Amino acid sequence: MIRTLTFAALALASTAMVSPAAAQEANADTVVATVNGTEITLGHMLALRQRLPQQYQQLPDDVLFNGILDQLIQQTALAQSLSGEPDKRLELTLENETRALKADAALRAAVDEAVSEDALRAAYDKSVAEAEGAVEWNASHILVETEEEARAVIAELEGGADFATVAKEKSTGPSGPNGGELGWFGEGQMVPAFEEAVKGLSKGEISEPVETQFGWHVVKLNDSRDAETISFEDSREMLTQQLGQDASASAIESVTAAAEVTRSVDEIDPAVISQTDLIDN
Repeated sequence: MIRTLTFAALALASTAMVSPAAAQEANADTVVATVNGTEITLGHMLALRQRLPQQYQQLPDDVLFNGILDQLIQQTALAQSLSGEPDKRLELTLENETRALKADAALRAAVDEAVSEDALRAAYDKSVAEAEGAVEWNASHILVETEEEARAVIAELEGGADFATVAKEKSTGPSGPNGGELGWFGEGQMVPAFEEAVKGLSKGEISEPVETQFGWHVVKLNDSRDAETISFEDSREMLTQQLGQDASASAIESVTAAAEVTRSVDEIDPAVISQTDLIDN
C-alpha cells in the first residue's frame, strides 16, 4: 500500500540527498520537492516519520529520508491524478481522519501537561506511602473443577502426599506443570477470594477449598515477606503510563461532559451499521 513505506525499495535508496550543513539550516517550512507545483516540505516528512511503526524508526537516516520523500512524491502525484470531487466514502474518511488526528493531538496535550517531573515524583511518593507495611506472599495452588475434588485433594495432602506432585497430576491451572507455584505477589494481584485465603494462612499451611471464577483452589502458603520498595527510576515508566492514562480518561470525560451533545438515533435500527454500501453512492 502507498501509505506504508516499501522498505525493500527504500533500502536501496541509501544515497544522502542533503549535506549535513544543509540539514542544519533546514526548518519545517523548507521545501524538499515540488510535484506539479505542489510543495512538499521537511515538516511533511517529519510528520510522516513520526507515524511510522517503531521498527522503521530505527532505519538509518539516509534510508528514511529518501524513502519518506519518495513516498510523499508518489502520494502527491497519485492524489493529483484523482479527477473530480472526492466520492462520499473518501470524503467521510477524510473527515474521520481529521477528527481522529485532532482528538489525538488534544489527548497528547493533556498527557504532556499532566506527566511532569513534579507529578511523577508526587505519584511515586504517594505509592511508597501507600505501600508502607505492605506484604508479599509466595503461594502454590491446585485448581480443580468442583468442591468435592478439592476436598479429595486436601485429604490426599493430609495423608502425606507431596503438594507439588499432586499439583502436577491434578491441577487444571497453568501453574500445574510447575507444581502449582505462583511465585511472589502483592495485594490486589490475585482475585479477592484467593487473596483472602492466602492472608489467613500460616507458612506451610494448606487452605480449605476456595471458590473463584476459575474453579476451586487448594492453596498452600510457602512464605511471606515485607514488600520491596521500587526505586523512582525503576517506577518511572509505570508511573508515566499510569498518569498518562488517568490524564487521557479525565480529558475525555471532561470535554465530553462539557459538550452539547444531541443523539438522534431512536428511529435507527442498529443493524444499519453493517450496511457499508450506503456510502458507495
